[in-house]
Amino acid sequence: QVQFVESGGDLVQPGGSLRLSCVTSGFTLDWFAIGWFRQAPGKEREGVACISATGGIIEYGDSVKGRFTISRDNAKSTVYLQMNSLKSEDTAVYYCARDQNSMACPLEEYAYWGQGTQVTVSS
Repeated sequence: QVQFVESGGDLVQPGGSLRLSCVTSGFTLDWFAIGWFRQAPGKEREGVACISATGGIIEYGDSVKGRFTISRDNAKSTVYLQMNSLKSEDTAVYYCARDQNSMACPLEEYAYWGQGTQVTVSS
């Protein structure tokens, strides 16, 4: 059973940093690209970042370029999202996900994702 468990979300002040973790299970992480997306109340789902199976292809949404960094540790079955210079508009629930079979980015769809972790940026 494909599973994702996101963690690391918190309340943080503008300009602060957070590191999100996504622990995966039920499949071989080495074979799949993984993405992070976020969902804020009343807003559409937004793709944040994607990392290919080998880590050689990385893509970011325009709103987070230069501030967020995605990485992966296949040995630990974990994908990370380092978020710096956080803004109030980054407030959302963050999810990690994969599609059915992509090794490269971008993902064709979000077929599997976890329960999400809440990030709130506020003073």
